[in-house]
Amino acid sequence: MNRMISVLTASALIFGVFPPREQVGAQTAQELVGMWTLVSVTLEQDGKKSDMYGANPQGQAIFAPNGRFSIMFIRSDVPEFASANREAGTPEENQAAVYGSIAYFGTYSARETDKIIMYHVEGSTFPNWRGVDQKRLFKLSGDELTLTNPTPSIGSGTGYSVWKCVK
Repeated sequence: MNRMISVLTASALIFGVFPPREQVGAQTAQELVGMWTLVSVTLEQDGKKSDMYGANPQGQAIFAPNGRFSIMFIRSDVPEFASANREAGTPEENQAAVYGSIAYFGTYSARETDKIIMYHVEGSTFPNWRGVDQKRLFKLSGDELTLTNPTPSIGSGTGYSVWKCVK
């Protein structure tokens, strides 16, 4: 009987079988696993707050159970390219696209004790982040995740992103 319980427990851990989010009482790193849709992105700089990606940002964060992640932020008001060809964008169109989005992916680990996610960025639309470790503070509240970024890609201030779990 004990052997059977051990096998079942090991199988659950190996194959990623965990209780539903509603059944987990405490905030755990396991609750990060899944797909999240962006609600808001705020930058706090010199005591002032601004919407980094406009009033209605779009975005998605995916945290896989195998330790992989992918995140993207996009302004909803970036204008289309007149040529309908991304390789033929004008300098102004290219600048708007770069200022209006960022995406990055790689591996992550989370520490429940101090609520920290460490990203190891393998690829990014901001080349300076490639191969770099990025730290985020996380806070879970029901189906909402808040990430605090002390090192935003613009170089100063603190970024706050709020995400809603996709069920």
